[in-house]
Amino acid sequence: RILILILVFNSEQVCAFGQRTIILYEGKIPGSRHFLQGNMDDSTYRAKLSPPNLTVFEPVANDRNKKRSCVIILPGGGYGSLAIDREGYEVAKEFTEMGMVAFVLQYRLPDSLTMINPSEGPLQDALEAICRVKEISAGYNIDKNKVGLVGFSAGGHLASTAGTHFRGYQRGGKSEITARPDFMILVYPVISFSAGLVHEGSMNNLLGLHPSQKQRKKFSNELHVTSLTPPTFLVHASDDIWVPPGNSLKFYEALQNAGVSAELHIYHKGGHGFASYPSRAEWLERCKNWLTSKGFLNANSGSGSSCAAL
Repeated sequence: RILILILVFNSEQVCAFGQRTIILYEGKIPGSRHFLQGNMDDSTYRAKLSPPNLTVFEPVANDRNKKRSCVIILPGGGYGSLAIDREGYEVAKEFTEMGMVAFVLQYRLPDSLTMINPSEGPLQDALEAICRVKEISAGYNIDKNKVGLVGFSAGGHLASTAGTHFRGYQRGGKSEITARPDFMILVYPVISFSAGLVHEGSMNNLLGLHPSQKQRKKFSNELHVTSLTPPTFLVHASDDIWVPPGNSLKFYEALQNAGVSAELHIYHKGGHGFASYPSRAEWLERCKNWLTSKGFLNANSGSGSSCAAL
């Protein structure tokens, strides 16, 4: 069964949910170990076996005369699983209705059995995804200066890590393409591994059960904001008991201190995950207004219907 899985995913592109899926790396995955046999009926284990990939969603309204902006979506899951439907594919369709191209990244989950340095694997995938999308931008009529990240929960931590740790990323001798995202949208994000703010599950899955203070500081992203950090839209809920809203507040404060444009919305309720309030349509409308005001989205963009299968 493992052999069949490997043969399927070694294809350059496979069909998933009626969309086109692009394998992120050509050849061997950097920093990976040989996969070991496990319970293939377990969805988390399957995710760890699957090579990282991008699923592409394009708008129905497809004006090839206009360059389009795009987002790369990083689902949450505490670095232990991926909420790839609710915080991936469903959200991608919403962004295509704005007229944007959306890519959902299935990034590697940290695991010492499958990667040499588990804490670096997800970040490597996020940075490679930015470079890969910019590399293929012409084929999707994407403006390579309007490639942003959308991250939920632990996916927000990964996005903010990419937005603060992109310098020096090496692509194995390929042409120089910057791994810097042009903007970030962070939704109830994990930002900090500092006491009082940390989501223990995300930190332990990424760094292990006993991380050093040096490791915790490296991945506390509010400490690494500079003037080069991309403009950022943040949204959180006051009653989030899993990831305190102080994560977004600290990052917003750091962005302000660095002179980086940012917008922050804190809802009075919503918990972690925005199950019933605020609705996706509500916070996405604010996000759309921000994207338009920053010039990442045309004021008249939007298809008014769901995305088309490729």
